[in-house]
Amino acid sequence: MNNEVYSFALKNTLDEIQNVCPDIKSSFMFKEDGQIIARDENTPEDVVVRVIDSFDGILDKADAIGGVEGIVLEGSKGRVNISCMNDLYLVTVTSKKADMNYVTTVTRVLIPTILRLLEKIHPVPLKSNTPPIKTEISVTEELEEQEETPIEETMEEPEESLEAKTLLTDLPVNQLIVENLGGLLVPSDTVRIDSEILSQWEEVYDGAKIEQAEVETFYGKTTICKVKPIKDSKYAGKGIIRTPEKIQLNLEIKKGELVRVKPVFS
Repeated sequence: MNNEVYSFALKNTLDEIQNVCPDIKSSFMFKEDGQIIARDENTPEDVVVRVIDSFDGILDKADAIGGVEGIVLEGSKGRVNISCMNDLYLVTVTSKKADMNYVTTVTRVLIPTILRLLEKIHPVPLKSNTPPIKTEISVTEELEEQEETPIEETMEEPEESLEAKTLLTDLPVNQLIVENLGGLLVPSDTVRIDSEILSQWEEVYDGAKIEQAEVETFYGKTTICKVKPIKDSKYAGKGIIRTPEKIQLNLEIKKGELVRVKPVFS
């Protein structure tokens, strides 16, 4: 697995995070030396480079006191969040109304899970061919300006990336966060997911009713169970799969972990 595949996998992860958390307007990852690892499709590379350069002074000062785990910068229209994950930094730009507890939960689960998976597949350090560029600019000003006036870029995608995109589009597989499902009358063999996801699956399969789903962990464990829409409106649109304790035990997962879910036809 080469660096392009690493970057493509992490880019897809950032895009998926924005699908789960629409209040995240921009996101990217970089190393301490300024190398860009991945960025979402809405954030131009030149903006990322300038913002990374703006962090240099902050990170240098943080090293003097033993490092930094997270930074939050308040802007007039939103927040810039920087979190450290091993030797990588994740930057997310959120709207002012964003639920930061939910944003933090998603990013703290999804990114480390993907990084561990990539490390198991092929333990090679992530690198980028993009050199850091020195430019002084306000971090919040730069990212807020980008939100107001998006900069269009035309870039040729590697053939490998285009092929992977096609495969991901054709297969109705969703990455969802495990949430507990309990109660006296709750069946132990049934999971619940967003009704919108079920509708999307049914559209892909010409309106066929979806009654079963396969749940797969990132460590290869799978199970097939019954599936129904989520009833509790507070979980709607949040990328949640409500899972009974029995299924969690079988898959060796727990609340807050990420799983892949796809439809099954009997």
